[in-house]
Amino acid sequence: MPVRGAREAITKEVTSWEGVTTHPHRFGGIEYCYGERREIGHTHGDALVDILIPISLRDQLVAEGRAERHHVLPDIGAVTIFLKKPEDVQRAIEILRMSYDLAVKQAARYKRVSSQ
Repeated sequence: MPVRGAREAITKEVTSWEGVTTHPHRFGGIEYCYGERREIGHTHGDALVDILIPISLRDQLVAEGRAERHHVLPDIGAVTIFLKKPEDVQRAIEILRMSYDLAVKQAARYKRVSSQ
């Protein structure tokens, strides 16, 4: 059974981070982006969160039991967290923050390279 209010709690936290925007996700739910285009993850109601991360980090998180491979496309650079208990919501926020931090670093690196 999903955690009631999970999406709302995740959205409240993630949108407090500088540069995060929200959009409707193409398969339903809410998409969280750094800027307008760099998706860091998305929710599907209160049931689950898909988070985009590098495959090496995906493998680490799965091995540690902190996340599962993406529920539909298990070979992509993304994980799924099913929101069954309140601790899952906090874990999802932590991993969304990892994705966000990577997006911020990538954007800064791109900005440095393009200004040279």
